[in-house]
Amino acid sequence: MARRFSFAWRNLTPSRLLPFLEWLPGYRAGNLKGDLFAGLTVALVLVPQSMAYAQLAGLPAYYGLYAAFLPPAVASLFGSSRQLATGPVAVVSLMTAVALQPLAAAGSQAYIGYAVALALMVGLFQFGLGLFRLGLVVNFLSHPVIGGFTNAAAIIIATGQLSKLFGVAVDSSDYHYHTVLQVVKAALYFTHWPTLLMGLFAFAVMLVLKKITLRIPNVLVAVAATTLISWATGFEQQSTMPLESVVNADTRALIVNFNAETRQLDQMEDRRTRINNTLKQATIDGHRMIAIDSRRDLEILNYQMGMKADQAADYRHQIRRLLFEAGRTRNGDLRFYAKGNRPADTEKVGRTWRLRIGNAPLEATALVFSGGGEVVGDIPRGLPDFSFPEIDGHSAMTLMPSAVIIALLGFMEAISIAKAMAAKTGQRIDPNQELMGQGLANMIGSAAQSYPVAGSFSRSAVNLQAGAVSGVSNVFASLAVVATLFFFTPLLYHLPQSVLAAIIMIAVAGLINARGFIHAWRAQWYDGAISVITFVCTLVFAPHLDRGIIVGVGLSLCVFLYRSMRPHVVDLSMGLDKALHDVVTHGLKECRYIDVVRFDGPLFFANASYLEDQIRHRRKMKKALKHIIIAAESINDMDASGQESLSLIVDRLRSAGIDISLSSVHEPVMQVLRRTHLLYKIGEDHIYPTMKQAIRAIHEKTHKGGSEKSCPLTSVRTLSIHSEPKGG
Repeated sequence: MARRFSFAWRNLTPSRLLPFLEWLPGYRAGNLKGDLFAGLTVALVLVPQSMAYAQLAGLPAYYGLYAAFLPPAVASLFGSSRQLATGPVAVVSLMTAVALQPLAAAGSQAYIGYAVALALMVGLFQFGLGLFRLGLVVNFLSHPVIGGFTNAAAIIIATGQLSKLFGVAVDSSDYHYHTVLQVVKAALYFTHWPTLLMGLFAFAVMLVLKKITLRIPNVLVAVAATTLISWATGFEQQSTMPLESVVNADTRALIVNFNAETRQLDQMEDRRTRINNTLKQATIDGHRMIAIDSRRDLEILNYQMGMKADQAADYRHQIRRLLFEAGRTRNGDLRFYAKGNRPADTEKVGRTWRLRIGNAPLEATALVFSGGGEVVGDIPRGLPDFSFPEIDGHSAMTLMPSAVIIALLGFMEAISIAKAMAAKTGQRIDPNQELMGQGLANMIGSAAQSYPVAGSFSRSAVNLQAGAVSGVSNVFASLAVVATLFFFTPLLYHLPQSVLAAIIMIAVAGLINARGFIHAWRAQWYDGAISVITFVCTLVFAPHLDRGIIVGVGLSLCVFLYRSMRPHVVDLSMGLDKALHDVVTHGLKECRYIDVVRFDGPLFFANASYLEDQIRHRRKMKKALKHIIIAAESINDMDASGQESLSLIVDRLRSAGIDISLSSVHEPVMQVLRRTHLLYKIGEDHIYPTMKQAIRAIHEKTHKGGSEKSCPLTSVRTLSIHSEPKGG
């Protein structure tokens, strides 16, 4: 570890710490125009997308803007890709929501604090991997696993927006598919049609403009048009009234009961915090009895809180199903009646009203009734407060698994995009430098209230197509976001939430790639199976997305171990092209007296006995066998177990009157043979540089007095339908 640490510091050259110094001195004024145009074009997509993704992460929409003004510039200046556009992305946003959902209520101050802390932890992990040149760890996330997970995540993200699209609200369930069913039931009971129509209109605008031309920022046009319509038509339409404005006594009692349950839950939460603190201190001080009592009290309290939460959820569900009609009485008072029960002598106000409700108690003096759709609302003007989040030990341990997964997934997405663009631009991509750039983007972004970010495929493609020459384009995009925060936030107040849902659904549609499953299956059936199983598990276990990844990674490692334990071991004969080929694949006959065996893989402890089994099988099947040549061109490494097995094979064969030779031995393997003196047991005259030389040296001696007229090692002999059995 000390050596690696020293190595890392020795390699912290100026080009690694400040990689933009490599291209900035050669930057020409002519490049500025292309970067400026590309940066502004990306910003037109970045602003609405970042707001949508922030809500996907469970944060207020404007936190997407906080995540979009520092990370893009930092990643482009300190990473290795000059066109990669970093910022809020769909999959990382979803993973953030999944990680924080058990810790705090979405949108609360505690939730926001955890999100910012998660960004810092993700950044530290990524930067550390890049600093110590450990980018290779992402290889544990194989392409089939990523493909299956990404397809499932896209479906989860898209279906997760249905509630906003239909204008309904439901509680999240333990499993995503159950939440989707609840949304469908709620939508069948009541759909807010203006909300749905606004979302469908945004869909139509984005799809039509995308089909007509890519030069027009379709997302921005959809946002501008729907925001204007929302403002002009009074789309939001809400009224704040006291509890007494609700005419029905049962409805008032329902609200009072809900408030009582939620307030008791708040009190229980405070008590649980005190018990946890007592338990932590008792554990530190070694007071076992106090610790036992605290654990017992905590278990009882958790059970009671579960019952209270279920009761509060039931009340909340009943309140959400309430539909009201508003009527103004003769003296001008506004009253809310159950739908269909408004007196004829009252003036109807609006259409159907619903009561807004969340997890917190309702304010009896200020109930919020909504007769319209949800909008983004107020966005604080200006930049956020700059400060790094404080992370205690408990929070760090809780967030660590999610931080690692998000760091690896985010980097995989970023490096894949960077390599795809590098194939077009000819730029050299350094994965470890990109890790450092992504890590710094998350770390510095967390100081400006950013949540975890990664490379965006759609915005990177826009950046490249718009003519970006360097990372300066992303600096311009960041400056455009800053300008939005200072001057344009009031214009976003009336942006409908259903439009943000439509933006997300359009964006993630590009992540769905059914051909990836077919491609993986064609490459290797088990890769296709891993991809499909990862896809299914991710969907079934959602919102616990880490379980799908764990299953996929576990299967990939199992396949890797199995293939390492049982590599291909094939017999070779001359093919039609006068080269040696696998006799089974090419339908070739085998020599009676010489068996040319190729072992495809390193010879080590996991597969050494398998080679012994294969050689033993050939001895049993080929009675006339006189010599075995091991084609070692595929054996690139050998450990002590492999060396010992090879030594046993040599002893057993020669004691049975069968000789053995090796050909095309790699230098690392040859060094092992020399150090263990196995080379001298085999005989230096039994080691050949090439297979042709081995066959030429051995052939005459082994065939002397034999009945084989035409040897398959020196002439082409294919199997026919009535050919003799293998080995004959």
